[in-house]
Amino acid sequence: MKTGHRLPEVTFRTRVRDESVGGPNPYRWQDQTTDDYFKGKRVILFSLPGAFTPTCSTYQLPGFEGSYEKFKDLGIDDIYCLSVNDSFVMNKWAKDQDLKHVKVIPDGSGEFTRKMGMLVEKDNLGFGMRSWRYAAIVSDGVIEAWFEEPGLCDNHAEDPYGVSAPETLLQYLQDKDIEKAA
Repeated sequence: MKTGHRLPEVTFRTRVRDESVGGPNPYRWQDQTTDDYFKGKRVILFSLPGAFTPTCSTYQLPGFEGSYEKFKDLGIDDIYCLSVNDSFVMNKWAKDQDLKHVKVIPDGSGEFTRKMGMLVEKDNLGFGMRSWRYAAIVSDGVIEAWFEEPGLCDNHAEDPYGVSAPETLLQYLQDKDIEKAA
């Protein structure tokens, strides 16, 4: 995937809170499509190797959460964090991270990630198939700007981080804003 490409059409299996379910775990299944997340909006989508992992939990997700208002001021409607994890894991991670703004998207089967060309083996870390780290600015389902970490390959010895950092996307959007004003 690169700038100008349309995001792949998939259906994500999500679990949403529904008090009418009752009991100690009041959640129900709800299918969400690519259009449900991206149609008619300008959003940030970032994907990472896994919920609860160090870089993802310490820097990337909290960085996007903490910069939410700055992104809003620069024309971003929503921020989505996607990972090849199931909805149970993604919901628990969102709760653990006390997310108020960033929304999580579970790609449990890796279908979206595979169609994006970003599914990699991380068997060297015991993860199995996961997403390579990237971020994108997406306008109405089309990639406006693409931020991919270097070295895309299976079983990479490192976990590069920087190109897809919130600070990088903020700088890009601020520069675009200055260009528009000039």
